[in-house]
Amino acid sequence: MPEYREKLWASPAPFLATALLMPASILVFAPISMLWGIIIAIVLYGAAILTLLLTAPVVSVADGVFTAGRARIGTELIGEAVPFEAAEATLERGRRLDARAWLLIRGWIGPVVRVPIEDPQDPAPYWLVSTRHPTTLAAAINGSRRPASSN
Repeated sequence: MPEYREKLWASPAPFLATALLMPASILVFAPISMLWGIIIAIVLYGAAILTLLLTAPVVSVADGVFTAGRARIGTELIGEAVPFEAAEATLERGRRLDARAWLLIRGWIGPVVRVPIEDPQDPAPYWLVSTRHPTTLAAAINGSRRPASSN
């Protein structure tokens, strides 16, 4: 069975954007104490970086289970996964999006994979998951859906 694992790390942009916490906190605390303003700025930036690192979700396919963040589903309950990149991925995240779909979207990752849910008790028609390797993820999901061929 194919296996896949990807941690959806943030791109450099969110790390740079959180750096704006530093001058903002220095501005707030400088009238009280410049030293404390700098210390608080460093602590806040460190906390923001740590949060970005610790909250990065994992997308994986292993042992017949597809995991996207905290959500898990057996691959026997899903349909054929379809990868989307560039403009098609934008449409999937926007105009084509079904409001009932379950989403694991990260703004800093463009490509997505749509995974239809074939469980009649599940209200979500599909999962839409961000990934940097949509073709590889879709292949792992689709490969895990099929029984191993006997030779």
